[in-house]
Amino acid sequence: MAGIGKAVAEFEDLLPVMAEKLGGEGLMRELSNGFELLMDKERGVITVESLKRNAAVLGLQDLRHDELVSMVEEGDTDGDGALSEMEFCVLMFRLSPGLMEESQLLLEEFLQQELESSAFY
Repeated sequence: MAGIGKAVAEFEDLLPVMAEKLGGEGLMRELSNGFELLMDKERGVITVESLKRNAAVLGLQDLRHDELVSMVEEGDTDGDGALSEMEFCVLMFRLSPGLMEESQLLLEEFLQQELESSAFY
């Protein structure tokens, strides 16, 4: 699975930079955009099949079927064989140790923005 390691290493380098430049809300928006790009449009989730169809967008077109299955299984917390948008976002954070360290700050920033835009603040 050398291809996955290489792709993940490149991703890990970019996600914290994206977070720094976009802020918490911007990063979540970009992750949502990424989810929509990879998802099965009919089911509204990322499946092994939709990931395979869209793998070239990520530079992962050479991954074997079992590697794609492993990627989905890694983030599938409810066992339905697919990734919801929340599962996808959580997986992206988990794959980026540098971002995990910053995630508390991003969460606080996002929550602060939500509070400021709500009537409860």
